[in-house]
Amino acid sequence: MKMIRDYKPLMPSVSRVRILMIGPVGAGKSSFFNSINSVFMGRMTSKAMSGSAGTSLTTQFRTYPVKDGREGKPLPFVLCDTMGLEEQSGAGLDIDDISSILQGHVPDRYKFNPTTPFQPEEQKAFRPPSLQEKIHCVVYVIDATKISLMSSKLEEKLAAIRKKVNSLGIPQMVLMTKVDEACSDVEEDLQNIYITSYVKTKVQEVSSRLGVPVSCVLPVKNYSQELELELNCDVLLLTALQQMLNFADDYLDDVGPI
Repeated sequence: MKMIRDYKPLMPSVSRVRILMIGPVGAGKSSFFNSINSVFMGRMTSKAMSGSAGTSLTTQFRTYPVKDGREGKPLPFVLCDTMGLEEQSGAGLDIDDISSILQGHVPDRYKFNPTTPFQPEEQKAFRPPSLQEKIHCVVYVIDATKISLMSSKLEEKLAAIRKKVNSLGIPQMVLMTKVDEACSDVEEDLQNIYITSYVKTKVQEVSSRLGVPVSCVLPVKNYSQELELELNCDVLLLTALQQMLNFADDYLDDVGPI
């Protein structure tokens, strides 16, 4: 927590790095934000709508700053939440919308329309987005219990997004959620997360299906039904966030002084 509190983005023109979360409906994007918010608030919070509906509960582009405690100052990162990815074309988040978000065109609370992508020229024709408004790290949120059930259509959609993110030079990582539901050993004790062979095989499966290195796949457990914070859960969540900040630094380092 101290490292995250003390973190300063590499570029002076960026006060808070922006982390974009992308993933299928119900994978745990909004829950991850709520969990990180809970850790810093020291109690359970639920600012972002989360749940297990069949279609995306998030219909807007939302940027969530996190405060260091109830009256604390904003922490040096913003988590950006998007509509869930869906298999069918014309449903869920559109690839053109993702492209606009990555480049900093889409304003907070913009409501997605699955039939027509966002038109950047409507909003920002008069000025290009600043480095501060762009996305500095992309995180794919994947449900550990559904990796093997991922359809080829969804895999193709993720591959197309990954290609777009690569072309913009933005670092990418994967958050593998619901590991406790996927593995009984982990459910029993979260500290088993790095020693069970089941989690290891799931991490490798995500790595090969999404084409990201194993070192970029981080298993976590979001808070969902707990009433109290748990240290082991916090450690996994904060480790993942720390890695996101490191990746954002890599991006800013690569962009160089502008």
